[in-house]
Amino acid sequence: MSEIKTKSISKVGFTMVLLMALLQAVYAIYAYIDPQAFALVRGTELFNASDSDWVNIYASRTMFVALIIGYLLFLREYKILVWAALFGTVMPVTDAWLAFHAGAENPVIYKHIATIIYLLATSLVLKLMIKDENNNV
Repeated sequence: MSEIKTKSISKVGFTMVLLMALLQAVYAIYAYIDPQAFALVRGTELFNASDSDWVNIYASRTMFVALIIGYLLFLREYKILVWAALFGTVMPVTDAWLAFHAGAENPVIYKHIATIIYLLATSLVLKLMIKDENNNV
């Protein structure tokens, strides 16, 4: 593959992972700041103010994911990030399922499905990056 194409794929892969980490960080901060509104964005509803503890637990774990993904990106650990993107599909699959059962509007469920597609595409781009790097060695 040409060096220009290699750099383009690398930039796309890096950007896709960076966006993954940033989105997770934004979700975590939003969940900490306004648990009630965040729950609605995710497709569920808090019926009691004490339920917000669960959103804060979600926020802490989401921030953890953001930091781990960001650190792996900083280290350029693309092989691990391929698996992180693939294994990360568990979260939006679960979110879509919960949103569906909570009676969320279709756009909320579609957003979760779009996230699944994005994670799969990210893993594919990262795999191409790794393959390309191995061919150029």
